Amino acid sequence: MSIFLGILFAYFFKLPKTFISKKVSTIPLQIGIVILGATISLPYALDVSSEYLPWISLFVVASFFAGLLIGKILGIHRRIAFLLSAGAAICGGTAMAAIAPIIKAKPQELLIAMTIIFLLNALAIILFPLAGNYLGMSNFEFGAWSALAIHDTSSVIGSALIFSNESAQVAATLKLGRTIWLIPLILIANWIFNREVTAAKFPRFIIFFILAIIINTLFNFNYEVQNFLQTISQAFLIVGLFCIGTQFNSSELSSLSGKPLILALMLWVAVIPSAYYLVKYF
Repeated sequence: MSIFLGILFAYFFKLPKTFISKKVSTIPLQIGIVILGATISLPYALDVSSEYLPWISLFVVASFFAGLLIGKILGIHRRIAFLLSAGAAICGGTAMAAIAPIIKAKPQELLIAMTIIFLLNALAIILFPLAGNYLGMSNFEFGAWSALAIHDTSSVIGSALIFSNESAQVAATLKLGRTIWLIPLILIANWIFNREVTAAKFPRFIIFFILAIIINTLFNFNYEVQNFLQTISQAFLIVGLFCIGTQFNSSELSSLSGKPLILALMLWVAVIPSAYYLVKYF
């Protein structure tokens, strides 16, 4: 909604290039990602996710590179394929918002990737609990399944909470294992998209993101502090996405096709049964 509001705002008010939302560009997104880092504690995530961490890592890596491969086969522009692959493999909109400024994604590209992931997340919240009940999954199994197969953290928790409180706790804990992959994702994205530009500077917000994780690891923030930081992070992300929306150029939207949706659906169709088989039989 934030992106669409930005688009409508720019459309009706015919914003000049010097308008503040265009000048600040992706800075609010970067601030939001840095604050998000302060809610991640590496030792805690590794401890609680130890049983599933190897499988989570395998899912993340396999999904990400499968997305890039499918995108190449379908002839999708590599920025869109990179956004969708990152969103599907790690943590949906958060991952895409984190790498968008690094890969210099156009507002239209981020918009279509966000829209696709949003639609799949909306379906997941409705269909996953129904499927879990039909398949007779336990609370732990459903929480693990949601954490592995659904994209955005909010949708993971939403789906699991409909099933049971225990499922939500399991899902939130295991989802951290995927969120941690934001760190190598950001580094890989910078290396792939900026290595050819000798004058490109290493994105400073990546350093602050890692420092924020270290600070949380050292001080072990309690639940209240982390909840406050998550709220602040979401606020900056929402503002940042609004700014992205105001940079939208409708003339370039015609270059996009239905192929990105096919890519996201193909990844999801492969991940859902694979994740179910893993949590049910391993």
